[in-house]
Amino acid sequence: MNNLAQFTNQAQLTYNNTVAVSNLAVGEIQDVLSITKTAVSEVYTANDSVPYVINIINSGNTDLTNLTLTDNLGSYTMDTNTFTPLTYSANSLRYFRNNVIQPSPTVTSGNTLTVTGFTVPAGGSATFVYETHTNEYTPLQPESIITNIATLTGNLTTITAEETISVSAEPDLSISKSISPVPVMENGTVTYTFVIQNTGNTPVKGGAVITDTFNPIISNITAVFNDTPWVQGVDYSYDQSTGVFISGTDRVTVDAATYSQDSTTGIVNVTPGTSTLVITGTI
Repeated sequence: MNNLAQFTNQAQLTYNNTVAVSNLAVGEIQDVLSITKTAVSEVYTANDSVPYVINIINSGNTDLTNLTLTDNLGSYTMDTNTFTPLTYSANSLRYFRNNVIQPSPTVTSGNTLTVTGFTVPAGGSATFVYETHTNEYTPLQPESIITNIATLTGNLTTITAEETISVSAEPDLSISKSISPVPVMENGTVTYTFVIQNTGNTPVKGGAVITDTFNPIISNITAVFNDTPWVQGVDYSYDQSTGVFISGTDRVTVDAATYSQDSTTGIVNVTPGTSTLVITGTI
């Protein structure tokens, strides 16, 4: 953004003990530097990469040197404590002058990212591309946002640019499988337990499908989902000649995760939504 600073000036004329005051002249100073900041993606999730691009334009006719750029990495205050939801990915920063890559300037990071000792050429641009990632302080509740501010100082001026990204509203699923008993006797009964977890902030109400090929093939199977028996041909299909099990496209449901944040430590705790499928058969 460009800042317009207004100034005024008034002259005084003294002659033979008479004072005359001029009109008030008004002028404006326009900064020669402007800055924009853009996130590569408008949404984020847990354990996500969040790249940014900062572009600085020098509309003046003199190179501007020894500038400093600071990014607050989305820091926010909760009660009286300040937490930083983004972490700079070490050695990821790339510096371009007039779209030509340059040696990296000095970069320091922690609760802020600071870049020092760089130049924006006259009538040209400096561009910074770097990666951050979400961390344990990143808000994940529905409708959460991260707003981070870049501040450019130098040339007797300070200008800022900010960018806001929103948490992605989607499920985040994982599945694990266990077998019991171990070992199992030949012609014995075996139980497979599938645990589906959702660490996302949106529930699964359909569209998820569980597929498995049992080897060795099991027979006389029963399937129970979240303590409710499933009916073969309605809730799932099973080919006893191949051992292929496929759940119905609208049968797997998983609640959204729930989140809590400690106002002292700032750590966001995730309790996944969980569903369980138990399949029992004879080997």
